[in-house]
Amino acid sequence: MFLTITTTGTARRPATELGFLLHKHPDKAQAFSTSHGTAHVLYPEADEQRCTAALLLEVDPVALVRRGRGKGRGGAPDAALAQYVNDRPYAASSLLAVALSNVFSSALRGVCRARPELPGEKRPLRIEVPALPARGGPGLVRRLFEPLGWAVTAEPVALDEEFPEWGDSRYVRLVLESEAVTLAEALRHLYVLLPVLDDAKHYWVSAEEVDKLLRAGEGWLPEHPEQKLITSRYLARRWSLTRQAMERLELVRLAESDDSEVDELDNAVAAETETEEKPAPLAVRRRDAIVTALRESGAARVLDLGCGQGQLVQELLKDARFTEIVGVDVSVRALTIAARRLRLDRMGERQAARVTLRQGSLVYTDKLLKGYDAAVLSEVIEHLDLPRLPALEYAVFGAARPRTVLVTTPNVEYNVRWETLPAGHVRHRDHRFEWTRAQFGQWARTVAERHGYDVGFRPVGPDDPEVGPPTQMAVFTLRATTDNSGNNANNANNANNANEKEERAA
Repeated sequence: MFLTITTTGTARRPATELGFLLHKHPDKAQAFSTSHGTAHVLYPEADEQRCTAALLLEVDPVALVRRGRGKGRGGAPDAALAQYVNDRPYAASSLLAVALSNVFSSALRGVCRARPELPGEKRPLRIEVPALPARGGPGLVRRLFEPLGWAVTAEPVALDEEFPEWGDSRYVRLVLESEAVTLAEALRHLYVLLPVLDDAKHYWVSAEEVDKLLRAGEGWLPEHPEQKLITSRYLARRWSLTRQAMERLELVRLAESDDSEVDELDNAVAAETETEEKPAPLAVRRRDAIVTALRESGAARVLDLGCGQGQLVQELLKDARFTEIVGVDVSVRALTIAARRLRLDRMGERQAARVTLRQGSLVYTDKLLKGYDAAVLSEVIEHLDLPRLPALEYAVFGAARPRTVLVTTPNVEYNVRWETLPAGHVRHRDHRFEWTRAQFGQWARTVAERHGYDVGFRPVGPDDPEVGPPTQMAVFTLRATTDNSGNNANNANNANNANEKEERAA
C-alpha cells in the first residue's frame, strides 16, 4: 500500500516544514513495526519549493492471519487460501488508515512541539493513492471528498490493460488537491474515508470505534451530506453503533447552531430516533412472504424441503392452522441444530406431535412425502448443480405432488445493489448459480406445464424498478383436473436414470 503527501512552499514558508508537521526528518528513511506488517516513511523529494512524504506499508499476511486467531471465514480450502492471496499488499484499506494513525499520530492530532504554530496553518496539499478500492465507484469518491474542499481525480483502474473490453475494476487512482487545508484535517479525512471506500475493516469493530469516528470527524462529519453512509460503513454496518454515532453527531450539529436550546436538542434527537425503524432483514421478509402464501393457500400439512436449521419450521409452529410440519434436509448436522433451536426435547406432547424432522435427499423420490397440502423450497435450488435439478423437479412436482409449492431463489439482477458484493460474485460461496427474473420465470413455467401446475410470481423484499426484488418467489398451484401420467412416467424414468448414474459414480 502506498500514499504520498506533497506540499509546495515559498522563501518565507519552505515546503520542508512538512517534516516538522509529520515529525519525520526529510533526510531519513524510517521503518515502523505494526501488528500487520512494516510501515516505511521516506521523502522522494525535499527542498524549499516542493516536498513529498511517502508512506509505504508492507503487509505481512501470515502475521495478519495469526493475529486474527482464525476469526476469518475459514472452512473451505479456497477461503483459507484467500487469507494469503488477496489485494492487501497493494490496495489502500483500513490497514493503511491504521498505519496513518500510528505513524503520524501527532500530525493527526494537530500537535507539533518544535513549531507549535505550524499545525493550524493552511497550506497547499496534494495527496495521491495509486490503488484505492472504491465500492461505489468514482462517483462515490467524489461525493465523499468534494464537500470537504478537495479537487478530486478518481481514475478507474482497468481490470487488464491488455484487454480493455473487460472493463474497469473496483479500484481507482485517487488524487486529492487543495490550496488551503491543514495537514491534520487532511489526515483525518483519510483516516475515516479510506475504510469507508473499502467498506471493510480487518479488525473487530467495538463501541470504541464510535469515539474514534467522532474525534476524527470533528469539524466536518456532522455537516457532511453523506454522513449516514460514512457512519454506517465506518462502523461495519453495525446498526446499534451506527445509531449511537448518528445520535451523537446530531447533538453536535444542533449544539453548534444558534437556533435551539440544549434541552430542545435532546428532545428533537429522541423524537427522531424513536421514529427510526431498523428495516427487517431479507431472511425475515422471506419467511413472512412464505407464511402469508401458505395461509392464502389454506394449507394445513406443510413440507419444508431443505429446512436447514429450522427457522421456517419454528415460524410455522407459531400458527395453529399448520397442523403438521415436516422439515427435510440432507445434512444431519443442520437437523441437529434445528432440533436444538426448536427445543424438541422440552416441547409439550401436543406441540411435538405437529413437527417432524427427517434426513433425506431432495433429488430422490420418497413415498412418505406424498399427500401434503404444500411444500416449500426456500433458497434451495441454487445450491444444486444444474444437471440435478430435473431429479429434484420430479421428486417434488412429479412424485410428491403437493397442492401448493413455493420456491424462492435469489434474483441475480439485484446483486448490483449490494455494495459489499464484488461484481460477478454470487451471494453465497455454495451457490451453484443465481438466476435472473427471466431465467427463473422460464424454468418455473416449464416445470408447471410439465407437471400440471399453474404458477405465479411474487417479489420478496424491496421491488427495485430497475433490477427487481432481491428474492423472487414462484407460487405453484396444482390444477383441479389434470392428466399428466404420460409426462410423469417419462420424468420418473429420467430422474431414476440420473439417480442410478449418481449411485454408480459414488
